[in-house]
Amino acid sequence: MEKIDTVVHQCSYCNKIFKKESSLVVHVCEPKRRYQQRNDVGVQIGLQAYIQFYRQAQGQTSKTFDDFVKSPYYRAFVKFGKHCHEIKAVNIEQFIKWLIQTNQKIDHWCRDSVYTKYLLKHVFEENSIDAVARALKTSLKWQTKTGSPAEDYLRYGNRNAIVYAITTGRVTGWVLYNCESGQKMLESLNTEQLAIVWDWVDPDQWTKKLKDYPDDCQEAKSLLQEAGW
Repeated sequence: MEKIDTVVHQCSYCNKIFKKESSLVVHVCEPKRRYQQRNDVGVQIGLQAYIQFYRQAQGQTSKTFDDFVKSPYYRAFVKFGKHCHEIKAVNIEQFIKWLIQTNQKIDHWCRDSVYTKYLLKHVFEENSIDAVARALKTSLKWQTKTGSPAEDYLRYGNRNAIVYAITTGRVTGWVLYNCESGQKMLESLNTEQLAIVWDWVDPDQWTKKLKDYPDDCQEAKSLLQEAGW
């Protein structure tokens, strides 16, 4: 008598049953795909945003990855995570908190205008050490690309590229107003370039900021001087 195979080949993610084990092995359902991608950077950022959203907006502190995978908002949060990774968002944790605090619609989280609004606020509120560290990291990337000394980034770097670095928060007033090369760089910008960065380098706002936080200002100056800026 022919032996009947009674082994059940069932997907543990979607519960679909297959006649052959080989069919189960190659089977990829949406839940399985999500679990397979759980370590992707965009997914991890999306997970943190999901957890923070429910903690901050609804007071729920027990959300897990399993909850995330089954959430109807999974795609929206992962899209946001990938967006943050692609644009190299500054201080993602603070960005997420700001999005929730300001009641931004999840569908709008990936809009450039929303990120710019957050970033323009953040650069005036963050501490000097974070700002200086980010600028130094940017200069090291420039050094690797050009072969020039990192400390000469603001002296000899391409002005349009530096303008972009300013408007993406890579170089802020904590750096520009606390080192000689930063001040000279600002003086070298043409009218069009200055108009682009004006909101980011507004002298009135930064004068008040540096005056209100003298210790942070001095610390930034010391770090930048030591780095040769």
